Amino acid sequence: MAVDRDQVLRSAAALLTRKSTATMDEVAKAAGLSRATLHRHFAGRDALVRALESLGIAECEAALDAARPDEGPAADAVRRLVRELQPSAALLAFLYTENQLFEGERQNEGWERLDARLTALFRRGQERGEFRIDLTPAWLTEALYGLLASGAWSVSEGRVARNDFTHMIAELLLGGALRKE
Repeated sequence: MAVDRDQVLRSAAALLTRKSTATMDEVAKAAGLSRATLHRHFAGRDALVRALESLGIAECEAALDAARPDEGPAADAVRRLVRELQPSAALLAFLYTENQLFEGERQNEGWERLDARLTALFRRGQERGEFRIDLTPAWLTEALYGLLASGAWSVSEGRVARNDFTHMIAELLLGGALRKE
């Protein structure tokens, strides 16, 4: 029986976003696999998390492409971006808590690409006078990641309606970032 790696990753992501401490046995069960089959594809939790990281980065890059961050007002681009990121937000929330992904020499270059693109969006908003200049583009990028993670957790816990995700995150971020006349 052929194993659909993408489906295994999506099953693992769904479980780990609800229960970040899930064991490999629990991941295998959620994916409908034996533990041995899971281990043939992912040698351990670190390998699985690294594969999820690659998936998360790819989904973020696709969301950025779809959001067209260079078009129109930067605030509108941020709103489009949050809307495009919503389907991946739970996976990003899980990855956000995996500190080993952001430490040392094994850091995936994809995060730097994402950071550069997001920072450029916020910088464009500053240069056009839309966003405050006392908040650095790097800080606005980190704030966006944090709000996405918090929003995903709130939706998964039922504290926020899924349909309110985009509005609540974009407006909270922009409420602090927009330049007041």
